[in-house]
Amino acid sequence: MKEFVTTGEFKDVHALEWLETNGLGGYASGTVSGANSRKYHGMLIAAMNPPMGRMALVTKLDETVVVNNTRYELGTNQYPGAIHPAGYRFLKSFRHDLFPEFVYAVDGVEIRKTIVAVHGENTILVLYEVLEGPPRFTLELMPLYSARDFHWLSHANDYIGRPYLFDDGTFRTMNYFGCPEFFISVPKSRFVEQQGWYYNFEYSVEESRGVDFREDLYTHGSFQVALRKGSKLGVILSTENPAGRDAFALMREEKKRREKGVKSFATRPQLQRLVLAADQFIVKRGDLNTIVAGYHWFGDWGRDTMIALPGLCLVTGRYADAKKILQAFAQYMSEGMLPNRFPDYQEQPDYNTIDATLWYFHAIYKYYQYTKDEAFVREILPVLSDSIAWHYKGTRYNIHVDPEDELLQGGQEGVQLTWMDAKTGNWVVTPRRGKPVEINALWYNALRIMSFFSELLADKPGATDYAAKAQRVSDSFNAAFWNEKQQCLYDYIENGIPNADIRPNQLYALSLSFPLVPRDRAKKIVDVATKHLLTPRGLRSLSPEHKDYRAVYGGDVWYRDGAYHQGTVWSFLLGAYIDALVYATGEKSQAGVVIHEFLHHLDEACVGSVSEIFDGKAPHHPRGCAAQAWGVGEVLRVAVEHALLE
Repeated sequence: MKEFVTTGEFKDVHALEWLETNGLGGYASGTVSGANSRKYHGMLIAAMNPPMGRMALVTKLDETVVVNNTRYELGTNQYPGAIHPAGYRFLKSFRHDLFPEFVYAVDGVEIRKTIVAVHGENTILVLYEVLEGPPRFTLELMPLYSARDFHWLSHANDYIGRPYLFDDGTFRTMNYFGCPEFFISVPKSRFVEQQGWYYNFEYSVEESRGVDFREDLYTHGSFQVALRKGSKLGVILSTENPAGRDAFALMREEKKRREKGVKSFATRPQLQRLVLAADQFIVKRGDLNTIVAGYHWFGDWGRDTMIALPGLCLVTGRYADAKKILQAFAQYMSEGMLPNRFPDYQEQPDYNTIDATLWYFHAIYKYYQYTKDEAFVREILPVLSDSIAWHYKGTRYNIHVDPEDELLQGGQEGVQLTWMDAKTGNWVVTPRRGKPVEINALWYNALRIMSFFSELLADKPGATDYAAKAQRVSDSFNAAFWNEKQQCLYDYIENGIPNADIRPNQLYALSLSFPLVPRDRAKKIVDVATKHLLTPRGLRSLSPEHKDYRAVYGGDVWYRDGAYHQGTVWSFLLGAYIDALVYATGEKSQAGVVIHEFLHHLDEACVGSVSEIFDGKAPHHPRGCAAQAWGVGEVLRVAVEHALLE
């Protein structure tokens, strides 16, 4: 595991992020510098309606070391035109093994700080161990908070709750009526009241996104505790009363849980890191499970969940979690469609997707390949059969099978249905209406999967019928989608007119369980994708030679959404690329080179995880979500399934 020895440069440690998640959708996260760069950063982000209803309760816990009446502030904050305090200068090293660990050194004091999210609870542990120090010194801890929805920002007001209780080392307060109460336990501490607002914290990532980026935070005061060399202090931040609980005991239990999860990858440290990252996205939804699409702001999305599931759950051996996720989404199937996403504030999910349902078939097939769970296939097959029937009959958004060629089509004005789903106002950036290439690759696979399952359950007429439908799709697809001029596949066909944009979507015609194109064409498709789209961090969403290509993802929301699928690099597409490369060439050496090159990214943004997107041009700066489920899942899946990190 890489240890970052700090350089003393703010920009270096501020660019690195860390993330701790709790299996509910809640988390703690920040930058290595100590200064938050996102409004989503915080020490206690609690999921009050898992995995949603996330609230930023405790934003910061800034430390000050007092030695011989001299104060050294270890915290760091960014204000307009100033970094104050500048505690990052005392940061000696940072590493992220099972947990993020910081070592600070100042005036003979060396302290290791470890941050741990307790699984299944809105509870964060902050553990301090004094490695070196005088016979006595004081550590002060000042909590700063806002008690807000994690999408919003807080500003100074007269409504914040000033009452609090402090008893036997435990502080408790409720900042606003209707907000959850929270607790901070600092054993053997005394609390010094000093209530007030701190103004104009600046969040640089939000500023770069063209949105509100300044916030005011409140404090009731600070904790003071006497320490010396060898001292250990376990702080608990929680929505539940931590009375009688020991932070170090909780940490040991969480350590055992994580060590158990990576045990089978003990000889492959890079895979261990990805497995730990994978664990962060699997969360509860009611009595079942789901997958958070990305941290910090995404909830659970149907498409992302089904693409990520094989890597997060199957190659890691978490079959029970996979089954619970598949069962959870079956409950929301409607008119043959899987939900696109579950909104933050609405009970009813959105169904504006043509591919999430088809990815569901793929995920179930992969689950069977790993588990041979025939009973589950029998349980879920009626849901799948009904979905196929709806696609033939026609469902939402004009999604239906074209009876002339058996290809699947859909779309209507103002609606985005494929994974290239950026929309700002009424502007759908990449509408891709008609018959998209990856949709029909997935449709073909769904029919082949239904034929396979029917045969498995001794329904020979059904197996024969689905196989015949799939063959017709294959014949129509290969006749309609081959682009002879560019030696690859068209991106979509609308009203009989093919679109020749060079995009990564065509790779799914050769990367799924049932490839649609022969190997001679597959090799040509991979060559085109390699030339136009491949980067060290993933695949571009559009060829740089296209007139609409945008090399950098940044600026305000209009520019960002305009670039999102118009050249921006996506990490999760490496899964399809590696599968396609191995299918087309029959060997894995080049695939191994691609994965090894990508893994350098684990140490450049959110340490130990995979960013959602990157700029299209070098140096391919990481953008978007700091940790993305399908990015982690797909890289982990192909690395394991193709034995690329043995």
